[in-house]
Amino acid sequence: MKYLLLVSHGTFAPGLHSVMDMLMGPRENILSYSMEDGVGAVEYRENLSKVLEPLTADDEVVVLGDIIGGSPLTNALDLLAKKGLLSHTVAFSGANLPMAIGALMAIDDGLSGEALVSSILNEGKNGVNQIVLALEDDDEEDL
Repeated sequence: MKYLLLVSHGTFAPGLHSVMDMLMGPRENILSYSMEDGVGAVEYRENLSKVLEPLTADDEVVVLGDIIGGSPLTNALDLLAKKGLLSHTVAFSGANLPMAIGALMAIDDGLSGEALVSSILNEGKNGVNQIVLALEDDDEEDL
């Protein structure tokens, strides 16, 4: 199976997971865990290990993390390496909702390799835009 693993600081990853369940329906191949305030690396690793228990050597993993080099992402990758899954893993930082939805759709479509990576990166980048607000001229009569 190909899994989508969401990891973050705070409650971002479970929140993202919740929104994806709402928009796309619950999926058994989405896993999430976050490092909440006050939780140390040891406790985070222990709990994340439990989340990763369903993964087998035959599985593939797409990891979306919030910050490159952050404890949630680096610990997740270390645990995946210990399970022998690093060669079956692609990881990204800067996760956002369009990126997560795009990753799940790419997984559903059976994309792999460079096509999978390109699709996820494009969705993440295209999901970040400035919204230009047009302000109407204030008319004294409207006051």
